[in-house]
Amino acid sequence: MHNEDRAGRADGGAEEPEDRRSVDDSRQQGAGAPQHWPGTPPPHGAPPSPRTVIDGRYELLEPIGSGGMGEVWKAHDRRLRRFVAVKGLLDKNAMTPATQTAALQRARREAEAIAKIEHQNVVTVHDQVENDNQVWIVMKLLEARSLGDLLSDDDVLAVPRAANIGLQILQGLRAVHAASVVHRDVKPGNVLVRDDGLAILVDFGIATFEGADRVTRSGSVIGTPSYLAPELFAPASPGPTPASDLWALGITLYEMVEGRLPFAGHEVWEVQENVRQSPDPALRYAGPLAPVIQGLLITDPQERLDAATAEAMLREVLGDPAVPNAARAAAATHPPTAVSPPNPSTPAPVPAPGPAGPPPAPAQAMHTPSTARAAGGPSGRYRGWKAAAAVVCAALLAGAGWMVSQGDGDRDGGGDRAGSVQGRGDDEGSAGSGSQARWKDTHPTLEIGVKDDQPGLSKFDEKTRTYKGYDIDLAYAIAESMGYGRGEVAFTTVATDYRSTALKTKQVDLVIASYSITDDRKTAAPGGYSVDFAGPYYEASRGFLVREKSSKYTIEDSSDLRALDVEVCTARDSTYEKALPKEGFTMAKSQPNTYQDCLDKLLDPKSDVYAVASDDIILAGYVKANPGKVRRLENIEGAEGYGVAMRPDTRPLKREVCSALRTILDGRIWEDMYKENLSGLMGDKNTPGRPDLTECEDF
Repeated sequence: MHNEDRAGRADGGAEEPEDRRSVDDSRQQGAGAPQHWPGTPPPHGAPPSPRTVIDGRYELLEPIGSGGMGEVWKAHDRRLRRFVAVKGLLDKNAMTPATQTAALQRARREAEAIAKIEHQNVVTVHDQVENDNQVWIVMKLLEARSLGDLLSDDDVLAVPRAANIGLQILQGLRAVHAASVVHRDVKPGNVLVRDDGLAILVDFGIATFEGADRVTRSGSVIGTPSYLAPELFAPASPGPTPASDLWALGITLYEMVEGRLPFAGHEVWEVQENVRQSPDPALRYAGPLAPVIQGLLITDPQERLDAATAEAMLREVLGDPAVPNAARAAAATHPPTAVSPPNPSTPAPVPAPGPAGPPPAPAQAMHTPSTARAAGGPSGRYRGWKAAAAVVCAALLAGAGWMVSQGDGDRDGGGDRAGSVQGRGDDEGSAGSGSQARWKDTHPTLEIGVKDDQPGLSKFDEKTRTYKGYDIDLAYAIAESMGYGRGEVAFTTVATDYRSTALKTKQVDLVIASYSITDDRKTAAPGGYSVDFAGPYYEASRGFLVREKSSKYTIEDSSDLRALDVEVCTARDSTYEKALPKEGFTMAKSQPNTYQDCLDKLLDPKSDVYAVASDDIILAGYVKANPGKVRRLENIEGAEGYGVAMRPDTRPLKREVCSALRTILDGRIWEDMYKENLSGLMGDKNTPGRPDLTECEDF
């Protein structure tokens, strides 16, 4: 998955040997005499050469990284008695006597420009030194892990963390671009992340001035293939620009949340051909980051999202009040991940499902973000970004007055909605006149977060392009009770570790996604986000899924998992992640953000994962979808009560949801939904006991 950027390093200038790939990986030698790099190791058995000292000050101690531009060294600053990182800016193998003078002059200018950049998200450059026809930059030696290392360990990052790191990278890039420098190699391996969360953009070994010639080494475009912007290969390309750095940031954001690169290929031509053929990579877990990523991955640099708008949108994802609601107009052009927008032309309510099961739902909108394509072609598809940027600027200029006009319940920045409910108190959507205003009065579309990978509960059907399952039917039944027709309900896919964020950022009103009710979720720790629940609407048992046949282990029950010290996979931020280690189970080193990802690892014979922990109903769905490949073990102690989640400041909404749940659980609707969706999975003809609505006792 992540086959690049994986070598550990400690400084701001080092890079991995396999990481720097150019269009032409075979560097041609210059016509002049070969240049000797200080770091070239002596032949085997030869005595070590004396340490090189640059400018009589920087003693090169050991190489800490290498790449196409040469080795990066850990060095000792004899004058200030500190350790630093030292890297050369010139590729000596590409220099000839004829080009040497011009190259040196250009490298001097680049070093001067880089040294002037002062920003907390950009590595500090202490000095520039010229020695032996080489221009060196001396940088702060940083003790931090690269973002590439984090992805190697965790596969993916939660959306809030990815947005935070992305925002810091972007802020660093804005400082770099303000100095008229283009980084040219933005990627996870060139971002260091400290333990305190600070992200630092590093490795200016191939940085250049904006507008500089693009051909600088053996007639090739320098950089890492997977992160190179497509315009760099156009016949009349102006060369690297800030826009090409923003493309690389988009690739990096995609990689953080999706766990893979958007455009496959090891060689430049492979990557660029994939960009040309499939310019809209599918987004599954990006959530509110989808509009940002899509905007940054626009192939036309003139239409690509600019840095100011991207920063405003990232702040919006993080709930940063510095730029409130700035991204919502832009999000209309690029819908969030896996969204099923409402169909205003079909507002009529649909009758509740009867004994024969729920009536067929009307066709839902396309699942993938690429459905935002306009008929006018690729460039016309993105014209909304210009308007979005104008909205952001207007928001920044309006200041506090703009913020006051919005009101707590405004979901999309519409001014008419903000004034529709006056005198709001603590409860979002409550009317000041004392009347009980309905949620629908101020929210014409009911936005619901659901899963897309849980057969029986909530699954997205690629053939029909619709969501199906028990949770989906429950969502429609709740919506009907609240006065919504099916055409006024919009579904958004939310991963396990993203559900609370989707609520916090007001991307959704409700989450109905096998969301277990726990005290820690209702009262989040500092820095987290608490949610409120209505329910439970279903109670599931806890269990494990194992391979049907395993050449390594014989697993009959859960006690074998403990005895054999078998690695167990579960979804990040699920209740199992904290509970199972306390019961003696061995957890996988890093947990993905969906149970489906755990299942994928279980089905991979090369994986070290031999068991998946989840709720019995979820596991039963996976067994049916993979006959003969996996099986369930007996259930273990404990139950998971699923609740309908919402923001804690929406008590009027909870009142309506609780009222709807009472109607659903007290009548035939709940029983019919169970028989239609879950009875076949669980192998029982009778419905289980109906849960008590403990989270609705005060409503």
